[in-house]
Amino acid sequence: MRNFHGANKKHRFFEGWYLKHEINGHILAMIPAYHVDDKGRASASIQIMTEGESDVVPFPAGQFAAARDRFFVKVGENEFSDTGIKVNLQGKRLSVSGKLKYTPFQPPRYDMMGPFRHIPWMECNHGVVSLSHRLSGSLVIQGKSVDFTGGLGYIEKDWGRSFPSSYLWTQCGWPGGSHNSTVMVSVADIPMLGGHFTGCIGVVWHGGREYRLATYRGASVCKCTSREVVVNQGNMRFQAYLLESCPQPLQAPVNGGMCRVVHESPACRVRYRFWKDGRLLFDRVGTSAGFETASPSSDNKNSGHNG
Repeated sequence: MRNFHGANKKHRFFEGWYLKHEINGHILAMIPAYHVDDKGRASASIQIMTEGESDVVPFPAGQFAAARDRFFVKVGENEFSDTGIKVNLQGKRLSVSGKLKYTPFQPPRYDMMGPFRHIPWMECNHGVVSLSHRLSGSLVIQGKSVDFTGGLGYIEKDWGRSFPSSYLWTQCGWPGGSHNSTVMVSVADIPMLGGHFTGCIGVVWHGGREYRLATYRGASVCKCTSREVVVNQGNMRFQAYLLESCPQPLQAPVNGGMCRVVHESPACRVRYRFWKDGRLLFDRVGTSAGFETASPSSDNKNSGHNG
């Protein structure tokens, strides 16, 4: 999967990487991003989220750099790569500094977009860089040192012109013996050829095996509300139900400009259930789950993920 798509983009473009770090109830998510609005004005930013607060630090476009064919992003003096992160950020509400190291990534078996990756005019594209990896090191967050050693990491990304007008996204990971487990499911309204359809992409990594849920594999979204999503695909069934949220505001792209406000709960309680062949493989309440829903009517109000 290509790391950066924006080298020659002159207008209406965004690309952002979502890096989540968690241990013992502590959550730190960061979103380094590059954006070019419909007037050709380029800029960069790093958004920060903890379990109780969010912030954004803007940067001029000249302080952004990214490798094309490997995961490496630099914004100002802050670096994000496949070996770890080095950050020194001072926002209006949050400050973060320090270094973390990553163990080798667990990428999905193949591109999350499937055959849709060949469509050049998709409004928004989605990718997963690492389903799960371990962390080591510590960060100073708001003046307090937090040791993330032994914690879990997750990285995904989005790029295109705009976030979908309506969508639901959820993600959670937890340790499990010799294998970590991760779920990520996204359902969105997808414009195409003058119309639109409800699309789904998702992955369940459990017991050392990947289960792919996607429209291009015959997935059917049976239910999608602001609190629940149910997806059926062949002999598989997935359900996520939001039990308790803690929404934090984030900036989201519209035609490349970061002018939309959505809300994500980065550390909420979500019940996940997954069946295969009629057998329940897991029934788990994630206490550090990410959950976000957005629609034109819900923007600037409650609930809601950004790239």
